[in-house]
Amino acid sequence: MIKTFKVKHNTDFSKEIEKAKAIAEFALKNHCTSSAQVKQFGLKSIIANQIIRKITQNKKIKRIRRVNLIIPNQGLSYQKDFIWIPSLKLKLPFQIKGFTKINQIEINSEYCFVSCSFSEASILKPNGYLGVDLNTTGHMAVLADPQTGKVWKLNKKSNHIRNKYRAIRRQFQKKKLFKQVKKLKDREHRICKDLDHKVTTFIVRKAKELNKGIRLENLKNIRNTAKTNHTFKPSLHSWSFYQFRQMIDYKAKLLGVKVEYIDPRYTSQADSKTGLLGQRKGKIFKTANNAVEHADVNAAFNIALNHLNIVQLRTERDVRKRCGRSTKTDSPQKAISIKG
Repeated sequence: MIKTFKVKHNTDFSKEIEKAKAIAEFALKNHCTSSAQVKQFGLKSIIANQIIRKITQNKKIKRIRRVNLIIPNQGLSYQKDFIWIPSLKLKLPFQIKGFTKINQIEINSEYCFVSCSFSEASILKPNGYLGVDLNTTGHMAVLADPQTGKVWKLNKKSNHIRNKYRAIRRQFQKKKLFKQVKKLKDREHRICKDLDHKVTTFIVRKAKELNKGIRLENLKNIRNTAKTNHTFKPSLHSWSFYQFRQMIDYKAKLLGVKVEYIDPRYTSQADSKTGLLGQRKGKIFKTANNAVEHADVNAAFNIALNHLNIVQLRTERDVRKRCGRSTKTDSPQKAISIKG
């Protein structure tokens, strides 16, 4: 597994970056294959070779906008709490532990991006599962442990941040200040990504602590299949569920936590206690017995359990589809509680 870390270098590399850009432009124009063809620019050959390789391997590059200095593994050494790069005479503080290899380092005017390989932990057999219900409104994630009944509602900020920045961008768009729009979009993305990191770290560490696996809904193609009105579409299309899934996956692999993805059908419509269909309206779920529960919490328990009644409901729907029977709704009007 590969992870990249951003480290501030506090060094002026403006001359080296300028030379790197000149080499990239020359290589693109003249189809260079080795650093011997660009030695007149005065950049160390170990860096020049990496830039040429990156330019020649990517056939889609038509124009050079910015270039980073690229140092391969053989051009650096790791010594205790720092990385030494002889070609740039740079001593970079680096206190990350547990990696097996530093693959390469890319350097811009402000930061070093250190790419490291980590070995994956062996997946442990879980003692049950934690269910994670992801949402576009309210709490971004609801985590539930059906064995203890414990619930964690996580990150209510993301929805507020997206709504806030969407409203500000709309004002800038009306004034045709498109550079400001892009800056705001980038800022929003950075804030929400940081929140995703914090939530996914909490979930994976909690699963490791409790010796549990993690279950989530498989939301692939949700943007194409979800039935929404026009007011909900902006929230749906700004939903970072794929980024969230990637973070869960790689963090779980590092700690040996098992992750499963289940069919999302009926997880929001069935009662987690009985498996019977209920009624969901917003964040309120009303069971067949007229008991009222929090809809996201109920869904999180359903995801963790993935129990037989919901599987049966999915099977019945698939059978109706194959038989070509037309129904007014996607779900059956009545469900039979199945023991076992």
